[in-house]
Amino acid sequence: MSRSWERKVRKNMSKINKVRKKSGGAPVVFNAEKKDRYSGRNYVFPILLLIFVGMYSFVMQGDPKFEATTMYWVTVACYIILAALFFLRKPYLTIGKDYVQSRRFTGDKRLNVADIKGIRVQDGYVTIMPQKGASWTYSRLLNRFKTDEMAAKLKTFAGTHGIAFDEK
Repeated sequence: MSRSWERKVRKNMSKINKVRKKSGGAPVVFNAEKKDRYSGRNYVFPILLLIFVGMYSFVMQGDPKFEATTMYWVTVACYIILAALFFLRKPYLTIGKDYVQSRRFTGDKRLNVADIKGIRVQDGYVTIMPQKGASWTYSRLLNRFKTDEMAAKLKTFAGTHGIAFDEK
């Protein structure tokens, strides 16, 4: 496209996006990258944290010398807030044109094609093996991921970029 045509398209897109924003619609993006995002739900770790808080409270209440001070209740509340934070912060896998991206404990991580050693798919599990570091494992049982859909998309991703794909 010529530059003047691109300017006209961008100008019209900005007008359309302003109207869509006022009406509550999603904006239209010019030359947007196509990517697939698969979200799960983390419920195992929050349940374990709540069990830990319950056991801690039960054991401490059984001690005759125990006094429930403000610091005790702050600690219990912080653990409950931490469990809620882990529950509400959904794990995800984004498959882009030449990368995969996921939320790890230390933040969002991105692996380019050159950084991926291989992909392994088992019944209910999808594992992405990077060149360095620990493998990224996605489970239907633990995190409620749609592993069948992820496996199909990752198979085409691996075939496109020549990545080793192991299906068991």
